[in-house]
Amino acid sequence: MLLAIDVGNTNIVFAICEGETIRWRWRISTDGQRTADEYAVWLHQLMALEGVERTHIGAAIIATVVPPTLFNLQRLCRKYFAIEALVVDSRLDFGIEIDLPNPAEVGADRIVNAVAARSGWDGALIIVDFGTATTFDVVRDNRYIGGVIAPGINLSMDALYMAAAKLPRIAVEPPPEGLGVIGRDTVHAMQSGVFWGYVGLIEGLVARITGELGVSATVIATGGLATLFHRHSRVIDAVDGDLTIRGLMMLHQRNAGNHDLNRKENE
Repeated sequence: MLLAIDVGNTNIVFAICEGETIRWRWRISTDGQRTADEYAVWLHQLMALEGVERTHIGAAIIATVVPPTLFNLQRLCRKYFAIEALVVDSRLDFGIEIDLPNPAEVGADRIVNAVAARSGWDGALIIVDFGTATTFDVVRDNRYIGGVIAPGINLSMDALYMAAAKLPRIAVEPPPEGLGVIGRDTVHAMQSGVFWGYVGLIEGLVARITGELGVSATVIATGGLATLFHRHSRVIDAVDGDLTIRGLMMLHQRNAGNHDLNRKENE
């Protein structure tokens, strides 16, 4: 079985995969100070609940956008699973060209998403990932050509709440059905501004990206809020909540021989 670890700015997802199937997945908050031993205690308890033994894990792959987490996650794999984790970076064989001036600076999660999306859809692609930041990544032909990074909707809401003393904290949701965009009270006005404003951001950026491409593109959404915005946006064609983990599985299949390279440069 493969242990796939996706480290985001807010959460880390640990997934155990068998063949092309994601068997189990668990989340823990991202903390650059968490030790390998702490990860091990937490993860082994969850594995035990599902009847998974440490010896069942024969390989691991890590993608992280939070560099301080990498050392202890690698140590987790070495100490408790006796395996060398493959680390996603620009040296790997992605199966697509990273057509950027500096491929090393693009976030690992963005490339992983592009790899998975390319395997499932043809033509030009825009991958929208609703995370701490909302990213728009563009694949044309067999090339990753860049994208857009915008503040995530929760960051925007937190900034509004923190900066305006009289505004309450609200959930991410549209105004109640039947109410228009024009708010008749403070909460309604905030719901309209945050939610419909974000829909406008999504649709506006997708329109500008497709305008630059000069061709239509399939828009794939992933991340925690993907389903919610899919229901309320005209431009999202598909939702794939497992996009990043599937991309990690594919990259491991393509790059299993690169373990030694990762061990030398990261020990």
